[in-house]
Amino acid sequence: MENMKANLILDAKGLACPMPIVKTKKAMNELEAGHVLEVQATDKGSKADIKAWAESCGHQYLGTLEEGNVLKHYLRKSASDEKIERKHPNVMNNEELESRLESNEKIVVLDVRETAEYAFNHIPNAISIPLGELDNRLDELKKEEDIFVVCRTGNRSDLAAQKLIEKGFTNVVNVVPGMSKWSGKTTSFLK
Repeated sequence: MENMKANLILDAKGLACPMPIVKTKKAMNELEAGHVLEVQATDKGSKADIKAWAESCGHQYLGTLEEGNVLKHYLRKSASDEKIERKHPNVMNNEELESRLESNEKIVVLDVRETAEYAFNHIPNAISIPLGELDNRLDELKKEEDIFVVCRTGNRSDLAAQKLIEKGFTNVVNVVPGMSKWSGKTTSFLK
C-alpha cells in the first residue's frame, strides 16, 4: 500500500501514552474536514488508543499499517458538525478509589493499560484487560458490578468507561489521574 496518501504526516515515534494522542489531537486541529492524517508511532498501545480516540471524537479511523516496528495510523477528520468529543461523566480521583479499596468494599478495578505496563506495577487484584482487547473480553466482567477503570493518565480509561456503558454496564467510574500518580498499594509480576 505504498500509494496511501495523507494530507499531513505526524511523527510520534518514540513517544509513550498519552503523547501520541496529544499530538494527534493537535494535528487534527490543523487539518481541514475530510483530510487524512497519518500518525507514525512505535508505541504498540497506540493502535487501540488512536482508534478509540478517533471514534470518541467522531473522526473516522481508517486503519493501521505496520512497517517494521512503526505503526502508521490513518484518520480522516470529520466536519465540525459531525465531531462530538465525549467524556465519561462518572469520575473519581485516586484517593477516593484508595479509600474504597481500604474499606474492603466489593468493587472491581479494571486496568486497561497494556499487559507490559500492568506487569510492572498494578493495583492488587486489578483485572488486566488492555483497551484494545476490551470488546472481545467483556464476558470477563459482570454488568451489575461496580467497575473502577484505571490506566496511566485517565485517557484510555475514559474511552473504556464509555465503551462499557455503551455495552450495558451500569456502574462504571473512570479513575483520574490513574497509575501515573497512584500512591496506594501496588504489586508487580516482576521480581
